[in-house]
Amino acid sequence: MSTHDTPSVVGFTDLIKGVLKMAPQAPLMLRHAPGLIRRPADAQRTIGSIFQKHAAAHPDRPFVRFEGKSTTYGEANRIVNRYAAVLAADGVRTGDVVAILSKNCPTDLFLMLATVKLGAIAGMLNYNQRGDVIEHSMKLLGARVLVHDPECREAFESIPAAALPETVYDFAGIDAAAAGRPETDPEVTATLPASTEAFYIFTSGTTGMPKASVMSHNRWLASLSGIGGLAVRLRASDTMYVPLPLYHNNALSVSLSSVLASGACIAIGRQFSASRFWDEVILNRATAFCYIGELCRYLLAQPAKPTDRAHSVRLVVGNGMRPDIWDEFKDRFGIDRIVEFYGASELNLVFINVFSADHTAGFCPLPYAIVEYDEEGKPARDAAGRLTRVKRGGTGLLLTGVNDRVPIDGYTDPAETEKKLLRDAFKDGDAWFNSGDLVRDQGFSHIAFVDRLGDTFRWKGENVATTEVEAGLDGYGEISQSVAFGVAVPGTDGKAGMAAVTVRGGEPLDGAALAAHLYEVLPSYAIPLFIRVVDHLEATSTFKNRKVELREEAYSSTGGDPLYVLAGRADGYVKAYDGYVDDVAAGRAPRG
Repeated sequence: MSTHDTPSVVGFTDLIKGVLKMAPQAPLMLRHAPGLIRRPADAQRTIGSIFQKHAAAHPDRPFVRFEGKSTTYGEANRIVNRYAAVLAADGVRTGDVVAILSKNCPTDLFLMLATVKLGAIAGMLNYNQRGDVIEHSMKLLGARVLVHDPECREAFESIPAAALPETVYDFAGIDAAAAGRPETDPEVTATLPASTEAFYIFTSGTTGMPKASVMSHNRWLASLSGIGGLAVRLRASDTMYVPLPLYHNNALSVSLSSVLASGACIAIGRQFSASRFWDEVILNRATAFCYIGELCRYLLAQPAKPTDRAHSVRLVVGNGMRPDIWDEFKDRFGIDRIVEFYGASELNLVFINVFSADHTAGFCPLPYAIVEYDEEGKPARDAAGRLTRVKRGGTGLLLTGVNDRVPIDGYTDPAETEKKLLRDAFKDGDAWFNSGDLVRDQGFSHIAFVDRLGDTFRWKGENVATTEVEAGLDGYGEISQSVAFGVAVPGTDGKAGMAAVTVRGGEPLDGAALAAHLYEVLPSYAIPLFIRVVDHLEATSTFKNRKVELREEAYSSTGGDPLYVLAGRADGYVKAYDGYVDDVAAGRAPRG
């Protein structure tokens, strides 16, 4: 990390400035503060009950906007209730799973709300998944019903019939089934405790296949209070534009909870486009939007145009805004507040930039520890078997405290959750969740994100498991062995995928055929950008020693080994050329 990238330390002056900036929203903050401190698991308060209370209180206020067209809270609630009636008639009850496979649109959101109103769990499928990966996800969900968007035809058709539930609808089918159904709120909604599970969000882990992390209503309510009520602080007249997929917590938890904290409007973008972004923002009359760091870089890479400042956006909320672009982004686009946060689908806490300080992932009052780690990226235990905290300004591995007040929802598979827990870390009997992330201690309970450790790297806002990438490569007949890892690309956030492979018979690599195969079996963000062809790889089960060496050599020190780069879906892998990394940073490659 360069000096320019080094996160600043947060000082007392930053806190005072933040308090003065938040003063006008003090009434909203006071209303939500108790929810951050105490959220009884048996309280009859859920996403559905909060949404329908807004619908009853102000039915004519816009709730969702899509491509410029608004749907009011009242009308949205009637649609949601009709969908809920269909699902209930299909036998969906509390604790059942409804799988939703959809591109961004209001129907996607309405189906989620209909599901959680019944106390069922919305299984938010990633529409980039294909074949074995989406089949695995469907089996994890064990859904009673699947509803799919016709825009997701490729993903849906790659699911084997045996993995489908008995009841499957496309959008036209569920709309037809919902016609004439009751529009009244389901009775069960008012009785559901906050401990009820709300949705499953898929996250890649080190096992090579996605894991379904659990989001309970209670944890979502923490986002409502902590992020929405205390940090984002939308007014009822605001509109939050969401260009990120609704299968992600950035959209479904952070953005939606910020909207429902004040009864504001959520504007859904069908798909992110850097060139049309500000036009979409203006069309949807947005005053805020959610982001990931890569999205912000793409916007900065666009040529300057009048719409850069012709919008009404005053604040943005998201994660991955690196220090090297923070000030430039604020200045160019006229953004008053960057509400950066740090969290993950499976974590039990979140850091949030409540005080509007610059260059920080924010503040968290809940128990956490930043500890020293070893060469394998694991927490380093001393001679007594305990962990060591880093000093202020130091970088270490982030652990989150787990106790009765701050439980961990974890994954659907308890064994997977247990793998991430560290016990007896600082004293006998304590428990901590390993985030797998390196962060810097900035003081005053603030952190800055630094990097991701282990066999997972982050690209395009997604966690990519190297074992999943290797499985995709090894499934191509011409490749005999592969090892995958993440490499830094200047001007981008996270790590891009790179792999070293051996080719059977020493034949030249067919870059077009390999790319076509990988686009079939991997999500687009998981397809490696760089392929290095090597004579041999060490014959160990993990390749760990060789992987460290290969990762350090990256794409710039490959010696005489052939190096290929991903041009895109149409052209596949081509011989590496000067300027490729600049094309990646500017969003010109890969295409498709």
